[in-house]
Amino acid sequence: MAMTLVLGGAASGKSRTAATLASATGDAVTVIATAEALDDEMAARIERHRRERPVGWTVVEEPLLLEKAVGDARGLVIVDCLTLWVSNLQGAGIGDDEVASRAQGTAKACATREEPTIVISNEVGSGIVPVSPVARRYRDALGRVNRIFAERASTVALMVAGRAVRLSTTLTIEDLRP
Repeated sequence: MAMTLVLGGAASGKSRTAATLASATGDAVTVIATAEALDDEMAARIERHRRERPVGWTVVEEPLLLEKAVGDARGLVIVDCLTLWVSNLQGAGIGDDEVASRAQGTAKACATREEPTIVISNEVGSGIVPVSPVARRYRDALGRVNRIFAERASTVALMVAGRAVRLSTTLTIEDLRP
């Protein structure tokens, strides 16, 4: 079937757009949530997302083993989100090459499912260069993971102020000509 990748900044409407699309299908929906409530603020965010989801949806909380969770899921799947998944992997001491390898396997699993899959991730590379090596490593790892998923996705959209902008798959020499 098809994988759709929805990128954007914080609070840009990624999760809401994914939920709206999923609801419109009328299909059974499984949300694979990668967030962990490691502090009060994150617990409040998780609770807000829970309240906003339709009651009948299945929710699987999986901070690390995303490929397996995708493989086990039924119905339309929303992966929310790669941003926290990469952070969780790095926090577990997993190196950048292994993160990329897991992303390859998970992106393939998402793209080859029989049911539609919507994958959410933040675009963190558009701002200033982070001051710390840890933050730069994270930014680079997430950028690489986003690229891996975009290569497998049939549709990629960038959320800006609650609006989805479709991204082209490639730029060619023809794009340079008037």
